[in-house]
Amino acid sequence: MLIVFLLLLLLTIFGPQLWVKHTLKKYHQPADRYCGSGAELARMLLDRENLAHIAVEKTDSGDHYDPIEKAVRLSPACFDARSLTAISVAAHEVGHALQDRDADPRLRVRTSLALVMSKLEPINVGFLLIGSLAATVLGNPRLIALIVLAALAIQMLSTVLNLITLPMEWNASFGRALPMLQAHDILIEGDERHARRILTAAALTYVAASLISLLFLLRWVR
Repeated sequence: MLIVFLLLLLLTIFGPQLWVKHTLKKYHQPADRYCGSGAELARMLLDRENLAHIAVEKTDSGDHYDPIEKAVRLSPACFDARSLTAISVAAHEVGHALQDRDADPRLRVRTSLALVMSKLEPINVGFLLIGSLAATVLGNPRLIALIVLAALAIQMLSTVLNLITLPMEWNASFGRALPMLQAHDILIEGDERHARRILTAAALTYVAASLISLLFLLRWVR
């Protein structure tokens, strides 16, 4: 029973991430299905939404919208490709730009928490290193417990951040991206149901990450 439980736990935690990766990879072929690339579609949608000041850039840091620098950033696979995945992901990131334009509170909260986490994560690494050193040298159980609790609190905040991102991501996919693709008649006939799968995967990316983060959190608690 323990083995079955562990297998179900691993499937619950890693299953969404595997599905997201499988879905995005699946619809990257054929790579030339559309006449324009993901970057070209993003630029066109931004211009039509009167967001000419938003840049479209290539990045190696994963597809995302930067509300601070006002830029839609696409991975090379989505920036240059003309696949259904590239088109759908580009529209999803433009959806975040629309949220920013409309002062969506969900994006503002997520951005604020992300800035906090960017400062806390290096501290978290430091806490873990200090905790390991304290356990080896000092052997002070109270100090060790305090350091571990602080590290756990930061890890938990990271997990919560990813989970509360879901409504914002879902809106970017189905409240923003899909309506744009429909309104501008972008999708080839028969592609919409597949685009919905890609947009679902794009919306669940952070949830998949949060589940993995939760696994590490449970490991520390144990």
